[in-house]
Amino acid sequence: MRSTILSTSAAVSEGELIRRAKARDEQAVRAILQANNRRLFRIARGILRNDAEAEDVVQETYVRALTHLEGFRGESSLSTWLSRIAMNEAIGRLRGKRLSLDLDSLPEDRGEAEIIPFPAASSDPERSMAQRQIQEVVERAIDQLPEPFRLVFITRVMEEMTVEETAELLSIKPETVKTRLHRARALLRQNVEKEIGPVIMDAFPFAGRRCEQLTEAVLKRLGFSS
Repeated sequence: MRSTILSTSAAVSEGELIRRAKARDEQAVRAILQANNRRLFRIARGILRNDAEAEDVVQETYVRALTHLEGFRGESSLSTWLSRIAMNEAIGRLRGKRLSLDLDSLPEDRGEAEIIPFPAASSDPERSMAQRQIQEVVERAIDQLPEPFRLVFITRVMEEMTVEETAELLSIKPETVKTRLHRARALLRQNVEKEIGPVIMDAFPFAGRRCEQLTEAVLKRLGFSS
């Protein structure tokens, strides 16, 4: 799902949300936050590689943006504008200083991509633990990507931004986006293989409840009483 507030067909509704947010309508502000939280967090974390700092960046982004909504001219999506603010805020923190950022001068951008389909939550504790371990492996592998490749991977693959949107956000050429994404995928495969290698022998576990259920079923068929 794209992180923009509304689809292109509902652009007028986005404008209405912005108008209401300017008037300090709580429901409108809440809708904007909920629509952009994930994207802004992922972008900030992609730069800082720290959950707590990324959350701080997202909060600061909203405070700075929503108190300067008059500077948003509506030439592109609000999500892109917010993403650029979050990226600059995160980069400033990474450099150990705050950037002097003129919100009015931020460039505004005017749907294809793959996503990583993490398994759905399971009621099976063993399976849930395995799913979380897989997710942690992937997250660590993404963190190990060099920043230029990591940001392209997050925006293009995880947030499903187009080549053009990613190029505008990161201030690079579309061709560079494609090249970095190709390299990011290759490096990600290497990182995942490096993470998985030491634990590959633990694949396909059969223990806990599943093991007990099978044992009891076999014993029952053999005529043993529990």
